[in-house]
Amino acid sequence: MAKTIVQKVVFKNTTAKDLYDLYMNAKKHSVATAAPAVITAKEGAKFSAHGGYISGENIKLVKDQLIVQSWRGADWNKKDPDSTFMIHLEPKGKNVTLHVVHSNIPDKQADGIEKGWHSHYWEPWKQYLAGNPITKYPEM
Repeated sequence: MAKTIVQKVVFKNTTAKDLYDLYMNAKKHSVATAAPAVITAKEGAKFSAHGGYISGENIKLVKDQLIVQSWRGADWNKKDPDSTFMIHLEPKGKNVTLHVVHSNIPDKQADGIEKGWHSHYWEPWKQYLAGNPITKYPEM
């Protein structure tokens, strides 16, 4: 059985472009998470994040609006299929609501991944956007 994670996070005083770039620009992604990332904003391109712990492929990209990827963790069972990860960015005045759907996650990985999105991405992003870059990321 697989699980689906749904999250909604509000980022204040930022733009959809800023958030899209934080994820899709390798340099910004690496700085904002304090972890190595190799990623490019091209459909069909492979990516990795957190020093290779996360890997996958860009399936569908709509600049500053939508990111859809195949996604897997390095510690997943080889028999587990890739999950599907989606970010939709919804501007609301000076804020942006980030909508996440991460589906087809192996049961034993779901709790860690759900917490991990907050501790490895959304909280560090908020610190980074506030001018406080992350110098060390929590262990995966």
